[in-house]
Amino acid sequence: MTAAPGREGSPAGPTTGPDADFAAHRPLLTGLAYRMLGSMWDAEDVVQETYLRWTRADRDTVREPRAFLVTITTRLALDQLRSARTTRESYVGPWLPEPVDTAAAGPLDTAELRDSLSYATLHLMERLTPPERAVFVLRDAFELPYEAVADIVGTPVATCRQHHRRAVQRLADGGGRPRRFRPSSDEHTALLTRFLDAARGGDLAALTDLLADDVVAWNDGGGRTRAALRPIAGREKVAAFVLGLTGRYALGDVRLTAANGQPALRCTVDGVDQVTLLDIRDGRVHTVYAVLNPDKLTRVGPGTAVI
Repeated sequence: MTAAPGREGSPAGPTTGPDADFAAHRPLLTGLAYRMLGSMWDAEDVVQETYLRWTRADRDTVREPRAFLVTITTRLALDQLRSARTTRESYVGPWLPEPVDTAAAGPLDTAELRDSLSYATLHLMERLTPPERAVFVLRDAFELPYEAVADIVGTPVATCRQHHRRAVQRLADGGGRPRRFRPSSDEHTALLTRFLDAARGGDLAALTDLLADDVVAWNDGGGRTRAALRPIAGREKVAAFVLGLTGRYALGDVRLTAANGQPALRCTVDGVDQVTLLDIRDGRVHTVYAVLNPDKLTRVGPGTAVI
């Protein structure tokens, strides 16, 4: 199998011709596929298949390589997403997106691209049907006009508009919010540190004060390691759950890292590696995401600051 430029096994040396065209768009295609699928492993498979189809295409008839490659990637990701939904329904416990280093997810030139990479948004997008997700990503994250989106997904413009309206409404119903209310990186880090200090110190009052009334804690072990099999909802229950873990199990080396454009914690709990991310709104934690499935922890750095 021919390897796409930038992947392990690619030919050494400068990239020219059609490979250069593909390499120039590869970060964008990876970011698109990842937002569609919530899995970098699957996204890279889709991009690899896009490359293979690009090498077989009659490129003399391709007027706009970017549009051609985006169309192939989107359609392949749609097929992958439809088959993945069945797999995720049989997944052991909640399925959470694979957290990734921010730089791995393609360009972040606009607020829309940054917003669509956030872990909370990716998780909320699991509520959408595959066509809704495709239209939302293409329209909101990549700011394509409806006419272009319709050509890519193969549906009428009016249908694309309906998909987009439904997607926006479903995300809003799930707690989506305007990006202007999101904390800065420093504010996010400060609250994340306070959350850790309260949990590590067994301070129920301090921890409870950080949590929103409707906070939900999600844990993804994927059947590979011990994790809560259902989401935990409510301030008192989440606080009790967090303090129960830190009180019962040893909390190993805790490092501040970054995933999906936001600060995150990487640590071990009873020897099990995990990445924890918080969805913060209006100075309160609305969602706690703990990813323990080892298959999903390979794309996040170990962190540099011990806290």
